[in-house]
Amino acid sequence: MEHTHEPRNSTEAALLEFKTGIGTFTQKMPEIAHHYNAFTEACFKEGVLSQKQKHLIALGISIQCQDEYCMIYHTKGCLDHGASEEEILEAIGVSAAFGGGAAMSQAVTLVQECITELNQLKQ
Repeated sequence: MEHTHEPRNSTEAALLEFKTGIGTFTQKMPEIAHHYNAFTEACFKEGVLSQKQKHLIALGISIQCQDEYCMIYHTKGCLDHGASEEEILEAIGVSAAFGGGAAMSQAVTLVQECITELNQLKQ
């Protein structure tokens, strides 16, 4: 019999909510859940990149996607695989730079091109 307890904080509550949701989905769509789980397990296996590195990457992506459940799940994965707070914060910094870089790259290319072309149409 599995021992369950009340979540002690919002992080545990979110992890429990996700686990419950995955369980329900697995009951309703077992084949899809099986294949998805097998795929993600294969992606996060130790390889040339460590599991810690893979969770740090996933955390950065989840921040960019603004996926709160994945942020929580992969922060836990980072900690479970030995990432320090400094490593996690550095990964967050890279994610923030990437997000800012994406905004800047579009601003200095596409937006400037649109301004030029739309102003030419006014003439």
